[in-house]
Amino acid sequence: MIVAAGQGHPGGDLSATDIVAALYFDILRFDPTAPLAPSRDRFILSKGHCTGALYTALAGAGFFPEADLDTYLQPGSRLNGHPNRTYLPGVETNTGPLGHGLPVGVGIAVAGQIDNADYRVFVLTGDGELQEGSMWEAAMFAGHRGLGNLTVIVDRNRLQQGARTEDTNSLEPLGGKWASFGWQVVEVDGHDHAALLAAFDDACAPRNQPRVIIANTIKGKGVSFMENQAGWHHGVPNPEQYQQALAELEAEIHA
Repeated sequence: MIVAAGQGHPGGDLSATDIVAALYFDILRFDPTAPLAPSRDRFILSKGHCTGALYTALAGAGFFPEADLDTYLQPGSRLNGHPNRTYLPGVETNTGPLGHGLPVGVGIAVAGQIDNADYRVFVLTGDGELQEGSMWEAAMFAGHRGLGNLTVIVDRNRLQQGARTEDTNSLEPLGGKWASFGWQVVEVDGHDHAALLAAFDDACAPRNQPRVIIANTIKGKGVSFMENQAGWHHGVPNPEQYQQALAELEAEIHA
């Protein structure tokens, strides 16, 4: 999709893909034929630039035809660079400017709490995004409200656009920060599906606190020349790199 479009964010797409796949194909409760059903679970991609991962999951889950993925980032396409809820079924809210997804997710979770609804809210955030003050305002309020219907997943790949997170504005001790705001904290390998599913299952159990899953990931996971390289926050592989990336990803799938 990124090669055909000539633009995109492959590093973050690949660090988040396992998380998104585990959610859409094992955890989230939804009906793609009724994308606005009040009982649905809500998923918000707060790191809204990683639409490659989101759109492939939505298509695979049946929200729109997989053939539409061929139009990714093309003029007039519904699959634009940042998700837009007026364009695509399954998109809960528009994201892209960082720091917005969690505040919206907290609002949705508060609404569910007030209505005594049983839907769950999941928000996927980047770790660089946690340098936005709005994220911590939302986290503080979620802890105060005891939003047990809210789960945040931090894509902890330790890289942001152009640099390492710890060199830009240190986040550690990250778990301690969330715990101090009244959150349950669990840390997992964000590429281990069994660990992710166990963490999500626990997150879905009844509780009176919001839960954060710090998912340790690798930016550009599965493609050797992209892994842990800040320069692949965005970029397009050349033809030779494209073939190498496909071969390495296929090998990892069948390993």
